Amino acid sequence: MKISEHFSRSISFPIKLIAVIWVIQIFQKITGIHLGRSFGLLPGSPSGLKGILFSPLLHSLKGWGHILSNTPPLFVLTAMVLFFYPRVGKRAFWMVYLLAGVLLWLFGIFTRMGQMDYHIGASGVIYGLVTFVFWSGVFRKNVKSIALALIVLFFYGSLVFGIVPGKEGISWEGHLMGALAGIIVAFWFRSDIEENEKPRIPSWEKEGEADPQPFFGEDIFSKRKEER
Repeated sequence: MKISEHFSRSISFPIKLIAVIWVIQIFQKITGIHLGRSFGLLPGSPSGLKGILFSPLLHSLKGWGHILSNTPPLFVLTAMVLFFYPRVGKRAFWMVYLLAGVLLWLFGIFTRMGQMDYHIGASGVIYGLVTFVFWSGVFRKNVKSIALALIVLFFYGSLVFGIVPGKEGISWEGHLMGALAGIIVAFWFRSDIEENEKPRIPSWEKEGEADPQPFFGEDIFSKRKEER
């Protein structure tokens, strides 16, 4: 597959995903309907289970800051995972997406001391993708994955402060569970090596060893002196 075609495929999915998120946000703004109460994730509640699938698509109606802050990293990180990890990229994305929600639903109930609220937003997925790329470099230990890990660390290293509790209106639990999901998924796929991650075999090893040849002709010592 040509690089240009692979690049187009890699950005196609995040463009569609972000388009869905923005269409939902615009619908909420126009109608005034806050879908978070119906489709958000409420930890420990059976009614909140559907939020595992839908909550990353929903964002706050209090302003555009929430969706605007999530759009660029969601696009970049999703495209990065699909482009550089084509063998596992799609599976890794959906595992992060779903596992982040499952972990939040299971353990989020223990963090708010009984004051539960619905969790919405794609931040947990973003944290999961960041840790997936970073820890893939740790687990795989090849040049490409390590380079990607360093790039992600440089641009998104400050996200670590988002898992610190105390900021009102911030789902730090969602961030933390997303980050844990990314680490788990990176470990799960650590042995699924991409084609461009395989060590190259030197050309001389591919050719194999040549049959040993004598320095002198085989019959040189069997000839009589007169013949020589």
